[in-house]
Order: sequence, then structure tokens, then C-alpha cells
Amino acid sequence: MSFKEMKKIAIIGAGNLGQALAAGLTKSGQYDPSDISLTRRNVEELSLFADSGYKITTDNSTAIEESDLIIVSVGPQDAETLFLSIKEVLHPNKHILVSTITGVSIDKIQSVVGQQIPIVRIMPNTAVSICESMTCLAAKDEQNESINLVKNIFDKLGRTLIVKESLIAPATALCGSGLAFFLRAVRAASQGGTEIGFHAEEAILLAAQTARGAASLTIDSEMHPESEIDKVTTPKGITISGLNEMEHQGFSSAMIRAIVRSANKIDDIINRT
Repeated sequence: MSFKEMKKIAIIGAGNLGQALAAGLTKSGQYDPSDISLTRRNVEELSLFADSGYKITTDNSTAIEESDLIIVSVGPQDAETLFLSIKEVLHPNKHILVSTITGVSIDKIQSVVGQQIPIVRIMPNTAVSICESMTCLAAKDEQNESINLVKNIFDKLGRTLIVKESLIAPATALCGSGLAFFLRAVRAASQGGTEIGFHAEEAILLAAQTARGAASLTIDSEMHPESEIDKVTTPKGITISGLNEMEHQGFSSAMIRAIVRSANKIDDIINRT
């Protein structure tokens, strides 16, 4: 099997993340809408995708049979039922099964589908829709070829990192939930901007673009964030005054605790399944 053979994709459970994946796969230029099948119980919620040329269906089996790469994006409570219902149409020599399901291990999936189909777990975030996701991937050691095939696709949807499977849950907290945490920080900055005189829409633009610049500096320079912070802080200056106020109010502690709390919540989900 080669990357060129991953011509058709089925996204099983096209909720918010599944729809974001579909949008990103086409935006990246790798696939046309007609190459992607989206399934959902209520297909009316996928009408915009149908209008854009994606294949829309409630029939998971048909979508899988017509595809090569199978991305399963359902809630953990629905995982076992879903895998039982599709295991007969999964073919080890044709399909790679990709799971975005929180808290459901590769061993668990394998035990349900009952065959040695290649399985890759991924954790992207909804910025995948604009090809700006941070996606972590994990697979068994013997699935090196499969995970690299999947990585090649997701490399064009943002940044990727192959991790141990035990780190997929923490990645969900840092990269999945973390997207919301950073958006909340942007919102807070924009509210500060409004208080000091900008109109709301202006403040959001200023805050969001400043956040984008900060992230890009960190990635492009490959330096610790504090190195860039040092460049904009001067003795008795306005920036250090603001930074110190943030720390007095517990900004760093709040962000750390949010990520840890989310990770602990995932552990709770795993323990219940």
C-alpha cells in the first residue's frame, strides 16, 4: 500500500471535528469533495457539504466499502457499537482505520473489530479546517508504514507529532481542549482592548493577530517563549508591568490547571469505559 492509494476517505461520525477534517482535507488540495464520504445519523446537518460535492450518507458500511482511509470520529460512548457494526466491511489489505475517539485504546478497537487492520489514533483540533491543526498520532510499532501514510496527509493540515499512545490523552487536553483555552485568552485580551478604547470588532482583530504573531514567533524561532518576551520588556516598562499583573492574578496557574483538569477528566472517561 502506498500514499497514492489513499484516494478515498470516509469520515464516520461527521460532527464538528469530522466536518473540520473534511474541510481541511479539501482546503489542503489533497482531495476533492467527491473523494470524501461523510456519515451521520441526521444528514440534514450536512446539507452544506452535500451542496459542495461531498458524498453524504447514513450508511457507514457503504461509505467504508467505497473508501481507503477510514476516520472514525464519534463519542467514546458510541465507539463499541459503531465498531461492531462496521467490522465486517473492514479489510486489512485495503483500509487504514484512523480513530479520533477520546479514551478508546488501539487494543480496545482491535478487540472489537477482531482482525489485524492497521489502526492509527490521532488527536487533531478544529483548526484542521484551515490547515492549522496541531495533530498528534500514535500506532503500534508494527504499523510504522500506516502511521507514516496518515502523517503525510496530516502534515498538510498543520503540524504533526508522532507520540506514544499513552500521550494521546494528554494531547487531547493540550491541543484539543487547548484550542479553546487560547481562544478564551484572545477573547479576554479583546475585552481589555475594548476597555482601553477600541471598538469590539477592532479589539478582536488586534488581539487575534497579536496572538497569531506570538505563536508564529515561537514556532519559527524555535526559541523558548521567554526569549521573545525578554525582547519586549524593559526596566520599569509597560510590558513587564502588565506581565507581573497577569501573574499576580494567576494567569499561568489558571492555564496550567485548566490543562491538567482536562487531562484528568479524560482519565475519568477512560476509567468508565
